[in-house]
Amino acid sequence: MSPTPREVFLRLVHGVAEARFDELPGLYAEATDVRHPMATPESAPLTARAELAEHFGVPPEVRPTLPKRRVVDPVVHETTDPEVIIAEFAYEFERPGGATARVPCVFVMRIRDGEIVESRDYIDPIRTYLARGDADLLIDEIRRAAD
Repeated sequence: MSPTPREVFLRLVHGVAEARFDELPGLYAEATDVRHPMATPESAPLTARAELAEHFGVPPEVRPTLPKRRVVDPVVHETTDPEVIIAEFAYEFERPGGATARVPCVFVMRIRDGEIVESRDYIDPIRTYLARGDADLLIDEIRRAAD
């Protein structure tokens, strides 16, 4: 039996938080439609599992240097369509000195036969850059987008 949409969502977000990037493309259908409507800069839709593999392609040697994060307060809303869920949660980043930073997220997902076939991932881009300690990168991205 295929995993439920809730189970797939939880595998995805915990896999991201735990830097298990090699496992994540397998959660998506071969043909999919993943969009990040709030991305800064704008990003093109990801429409194939191979594109997701590239999207999650963080080299193993870099993974230990990524800021630690965890999934907090996940709430999954089921809809009248058994394939579609709306999931609210936050990534909580561990900052230097023990402080934390929260990045709220909402995902609207269609999961068929245990694979993500559509997803709209609403993630606050400014809070994400700041939580990761990448304010300079955010400024550079904004400047490039403005040119």
